[in-house]
Amino acid sequence: MEDKRPAIKDKIKELFGDEPVAEPEPAGAPPAPAPAPEPEPAVVEEPAARAEVEAQVEPDGAAAAAAVEAPEAEAPPEAEVPRDPRLRWFVIHTYSGYENKVKTNLERRTKTMHGKGGERIAQVLVPTEKEKEIKGGKRREVDRKIYPGYVLVEMVMDDDSWYVVRNTPGVTGFVGSGTRPVALEDQEVKRLLKQIHDETPKYRINFQKGSMVRITTGPFMDFTGQVDDVMVEKEKVRVLVSIFGRSTPVELNFGDVEKV
Repeated sequence: MEDKRPAIKDKIKELFGDEPVAEPEPAGAPPAPAPAPEPEPAVVEEPAARAEVEAQVEPDGAAAAAAVEAPEAEAPPEAEVPRDPRLRWFVIHTYSGYENKVKTNLERRTKTMHGKGGERIAQVLVPTEKEKEIKGGKRREVDRKIYPGYVLVEMVMDDDSWYVVRNTPGVTGFVGSGTRPVALEDQEVKRLLKQIHDETPKYRINFQKGSMVRITTGPFMDFTGQVDDVMVEKEKVRVLVSIFGRSTPVELNFGDVEKV
């Protein structure tokens, strides 16, 4: 017996046959791109507003630059004490070997007798110069007194200042004619001060042209000869040495010879 009931498939087709069927999207299709954001409108700064901002910022920047660049204020130099035009240089005689002690004693008395003539004494100098000497083959620098037994004093001469100097222990008197001290001439003072302040040491040598010397080192050690020339600038001496009966000049350093 034939079943006349409609098939389920046909029933469904009958019910939904009028609605459109959505077509499937093709596989692998790329998604639609997102719309690009609209650009924001550019903010145009008004010239007046910019000038106002710069006016507010510029003073602070200028102040900072000024604080960095401004140098520290220098202290004003000390005013120089005017020199007394009556000051002159005098020479005093001392016991030999006591020059430095006399200088110390006199400088002390200028303080203890201030107001009684000590204030009229400006400087006390022991004239010395730097010198090179060689002892035992070793070279060294020493301070040599230019005028042993004498000391220079810059002072305003009157009875009180004369008394301060003359009664300093170790002082035997002023250099001058009779009892009247005589001041040094300006040219002589300049020459002495230049010699005192010269830092270039000079060689102390006890030989000169014609002196007989003995060579103390080198291939001519213990040879004796006669000094032919002294070359102070080169610190050398030329000695005539007898070799095989002939006088031969030999140039040596100052430290290579000693006086016979």
